[in-house]
Amino acid sequence: MGSIKKNFIYNIIYQMLVLILPLITTPYISRVFGAENIGIYSYTYSVAYYFVLIAMLGVNNYGNRSCARVRDEREKLSQTFWSIYFLQLILSVICTLSYLIYALLIVKNNFIITLLQTFYVISTAFDINWFFFSLEKFKVTIARNLFVKLFTILMIFLMVKSKNSLCIYTAIMSLGTLLSQLVVWPFLKSEVDFYTPKAKEMLGHLKPNLILFVPAVAVSLYKYMDKIMIGLMSDMSQEGYFAQAEKILQIPLGIISALGTVMLPRMSNIAEKYDIKESVKLIDKSMLFISFLAPALAFGLAGISSTFIPLFLGDGYTLCINILTGLSLSVLPVAWANIIRTQYLIPYKKDTVYLYTVALGAVVNFIVNGLLIGSLGAMGAVVGTVFAEMSVAISQTFMVRKALPVTKYLKDFTPFFIAGAVMFVILRKVDFGANPYVELLGKIGLGAGFYTAVSFVIMEISHKGVLNELANGFRKKEKML
Repeated sequence: MGSIKKNFIYNIIYQMLVLILPLITTPYISRVFGAENIGIYSYTYSVAYYFVLIAMLGVNNYGNRSCARVRDEREKLSQTFWSIYFLQLILSVICTLSYLIYALLIVKNNFIITLLQTFYVISTAFDINWFFFSLEKFKVTIARNLFVKLFTILMIFLMVKSKNSLCIYTAIMSLGTLLSQLVVWPFLKSEVDFYTPKAKEMLGHLKPNLILFVPAVAVSLYKYMDKIMIGLMSDMSQEGYFAQAEKILQIPLGIISALGTVMLPRMSNIAEKYDIKESVKLIDKSMLFISFLAPALAFGLAGISSTFIPLFLGDGYTLCINILTGLSLSVLPVAWANIIRTQYLIPYKKDTVYLYTVALGAVVNFIVNGLLIGSLGAMGAVVGTVFAEMSVAISQTFMVRKALPVTKYLKDFTPFFIAGAVMFVILRKVDFGANPYVELLGKIGLGAGFYTAVSFVIMEISHKGVLNELANGFRKKEKML
């Protein structure tokens, strides 16, 4: 079992590898396809995602939690893994067949693109990332993605040359996802023994999986339903603008989710031992860390968006500036709720609370989207996303107020929030009067320097113990060297 810090670094690398493909290829693809074709890909992918979601049920959280609780006993771990996986496999086959029926009998527009997304749906039958995450074996996923992502990037640059290459691009992306799931399987045999589960064992996992599936559906309503509603209520250009802005937003969200992914198996293992003191201690440290990190990411990205978007996506995507600025605000409630969800609600099996709060977010998102997308297009979906994430964070905080010191967390968060907001104003006002590349680098340097300096003062005044702990850690390392 690796250290939390090391696993956090590993998982950030993993998240960055997941994001590196769209980040490296996005400027190229944006210019080759244009907003409308990107909108077509985004729409078909979002529809396919719902079949993937049904196939996986709540297994990413449930399987992670269940295997983490028994990971010290190989026999129990083997039985748990295979009984959960075979249930996943059966559902994946059903969903793949259902998707083929949808593609062959229902779809009229963009038929080939829709059909090629089938490989993405098939990939769910081989997705066992949740198992390796439960063991905190993050190196496995990093090694797998490094090869597959680099190969996929190479194929895109070699084979995607014009607007007519959308089918080729879709095939590369969906087949790349399938390949990335397959190459991890050789690592499985060293962790578990093969076990043929009985039907009763598989069905025993169905109900708790369904309980965590409902929140997954609710979350998806404001993660993917946005794109479907834009496609249905507006046009594919608006779809493309929203998709590209959201793709950039995945950078800060990937870093935030890395912490949750690392902490979920650790907290599940601690919860099994019912070590409340250690649990609260780790949550407190995580909250302080995210209170520092989230405003930096949210306000920093919003502050440079007007300079970054034209350079990264091209002149035809200026509408993405306001979209990205608005979406950046959602990073704050997402980061807050991520700690509560992955370090308290799921490890301690507060699944009902998790279900109700994210269902509230889904309802808020659906209502706001329905009211605003028709008149505001993609910006209507931005408002819906921000309102949805805020409702989830607020409701979860309210529900855990008696178990966790949320007043302390808010007190810690406030000065960092103010520092981030001031940084945003500075970045929007400052003008280096140079070429756009120097302008972007100057803003990043100025924002990082200002926020770091102010954060150091905040930590010195409010959290001297944390700084002393860090200093002692460095001294120990120096002695070792």
